[in-house]
Amino acid sequence: MDEILFEVAGGIGLVTLNRPQALNALTLAMVRALDAQLRAWADDSRVRSVVIQGAGDRAFCAGGDIRALYDSGKSKSDTLTADFYREEYRLNRLIKRYPKPYVALIDGVVMGGGVGVSVHGSHRIATERTLFAMPETGIGLFPDVGGSYFLPRCPGRVGFYLGLTGARIKAADCLYAGIATHYVPFAALDALIDALRQNPGDAVTDVVARFAVFPGKAPLEQNRDAIDRCFAGSSIEAIRNALEADDSEWANGARTAIDEKAPTCEKVTLRQLERGRTMSFEDCIVMEFRLSQRAMAAYDFYEGVRAAVIDKDRAPKWRPASLAEVSDANVEAWFAPLPSGDLDFP
Repeated sequence: MDEILFEVAGGIGLVTLNRPQALNALTLAMVRALDAQLRAWADDSRVRSVVIQGAGDRAFCAGGDIRALYDSGKSKSDTLTADFYREEYRLNRLIKRYPKPYVALIDGVVMGGGVGVSVHGSHRIATERTLFAMPETGIGLFPDVGGSYFLPRCPGRVGFYLGLTGARIKAADCLYAGIATHYVPFAALDALIDALRQNPGDAVTDVVARFAVFPGKAPLEQNRDAIDRCFAGSSIEAIRNALEADDSEWANGARTAIDEKAPTCEKVTLRQLERGRTMSFEDCIVMEFRLSQRAMAAYDFYEGVRAAVIDKDRAPKWRPASLAEVSDANVEAWFAPLPSGDLDFP
């Protein structure tokens, strides 16, 4: 069965991520196929806009194929750990700069690589089944696929909270954070696609607006003051201390989430997001490619995937094991130019 499907009808280029048994996780072959098709459609007069969706009823896309990256890195038998990130990040940039409307139907789980093929599009449609997270620090990574660009641009310190805790949020919070642009009930998605096909002369925003409804109040908004106060710290230690002083149920949950993550990746992520606040999108993903290659060469990614995916014991043994053992010099080394060459955009 093809991992990704393409169809053109009624002015719409429809993309279906087609690995429902794997929550539509991205493989390198899928990244390559989507990149090539988007480039072709950019110059195709039959295609006025692109719509991307996930197959099945559980996920839009739960991320990249981390098991394949784990196997490649462990065996050192191929170049997947460089090729995947290089080509995925170039795809993210293509979507960010795409010349036509790009409508992502983020129904179900959307995490990691799934965020990268949705959040940079012009229209991001959440449903009542949407579940968003950037949980990468829990497997020895960092919030990539442009996370250093879009997370710091969420309201206040919301993006720092999402990136450092891996918190899972639903539709109302996605709209509040700017991750989604509209909320459309799942039952109306097929009608939305039909309307986009039947009204090619109408602006995509006008068509989507006819189906969009209010998703309800955002829990993030209710915790916004605490988020901005507690996540304003310039170090992970300061953030933890602020959460401990707050001592609310929300703050204790956030502190516990941070404590479960890889200490090195928490410190790298905080520095990444602070830097990304003032960087261009392209500069952000060049920085992320450096970080990805440092992560692929480090211990924590393989231990994190082992604990989450291989053995599933949910008990990773991070190295170093504590924040105190992670020096500023160690963190800064992750951001240095790559001896093998930085990401470029041919």
